[in-house]
Formats: sequence, structure tokens, C-alpha cells
Amino acid sequence: MALKHSYSLLSPIYDLAVRRPLDHIRKKSLARLQNVVGKDILINGIGTGLDLDYLPRGARYTGLDITPLMLRRAAKRAEQSGVEIQLECADSLNLPYRSETFDIVVMHLILAVVPDPARALQEAERVLRTNGSIYILDKFLRPGQIAPIRRTINTVSRHIATRTDVVFEDLLPDAAKLHVVSDDPALAGGWFRLIELAKKH
Repeated sequence: MALKHSYSLLSPIYDLAVRRPLDHIRKKSLARLQNVVGKDILINGIGTGLDLDYLPRGARYTGLDITPLMLRRAAKRAEQSGVEIQLECADSLNLPYRSETFDIVVMHLILAVVPDPARALQEAERVLRTNGSIYILDKFLRPGQIAPIRRTINTVSRHIATRTDVVFEDLLPDAAKLHVVSDDPALAGGWFRLIELAKKH
């Protein structure tokens, strides 16, 4: 099932499934956004807009998602929260922006969802300005981690909602300008991680 269609079906229950268990680490992740006044920030994979309540004011925000039904919910949440944000229906694997467009890219629960996470990270690198930052919140296996249950679940879950076999370190070689600034465990024994990347020459 295509990602766009599966998340259209999941959109009515998405918040119930995701908000409560992940809200505290979502808030912690977005607390990393400092001194954002005047900056251009992309929320890559905004979903239903659960990030909106924690975005600091003063930046120029753009949010994208591949699922129109998710974006409708994000638009309602943006109106309620008072955050000014431009919402666009687009694919994280083919971002509709020029290179070096954004100062910051936020990627919450997107790299383990898209069918080609390496391509998604490459695209984020491309649209990020030099010396810009990428803030990631997602679940990743460690290099060499066997995790038989997660890998077995992945054979089904990758077609419905999310992948459970992504190794973050495997994505970096294809995004050579990105460097790890920090990598901290966030939840579930370090399966969920908070990662900050910086783009250098």
C-alpha cells in the first residue's frame, strides 16, 4: 500500500496512537530550536501538526506532508495554535525547494517511514543552508544490531505505517556534508533517538 494512501486511512486515529507516548520527547526535541527569529525552518513530514504547539515564534515556517488529509488536520491545528506556517503537499524524497533554502530542517518520525530514508536525508541536506542544522527524532537500529523481532515486524509494518529496520549510520555516507553534532537516546532503551546534524562544506 502506498504511503500516501495508508496514512490517509490512519489520519483519523494518528493522534490517538502517537501523541501521548511521544509528546514529551517531541517537546524535548523542539526545545533545541534556539534563536530562530528570522530563520527559515522546514518541518519535513509535519503530519497532523503535533509539532506546532512547541514551535518557538519568530521564524518563517514551512510544513510539508505527502498526505492531504494529514495536512488538513495540521492546518486546523495551526489556526488554533496561532503559528504562522505555510503548508504544502509534497514528497520528502523530492522536495520542491531550491538548494540552500532553509536554515533548519526538522524531521520527526519521517526517516523511518519513507521507503528510501537515505534519499530523504539527501534531500534535506540539499535544501539546508551551509552551517544549518537538522533535528531528527526517530527510531533506529544500531549498526550490527540483530533485533529479530523488529526486523520481522518490519516485513508488514513498512507497508502500512513505519519501518522498524532503519540503521541511521547507514544513511550518512550518502549525505557527505552532514556531520553528527549530538546523538542521544530518547525512549524505548535508545531505540528512539534525538539526533542533531550540521551541514559543513
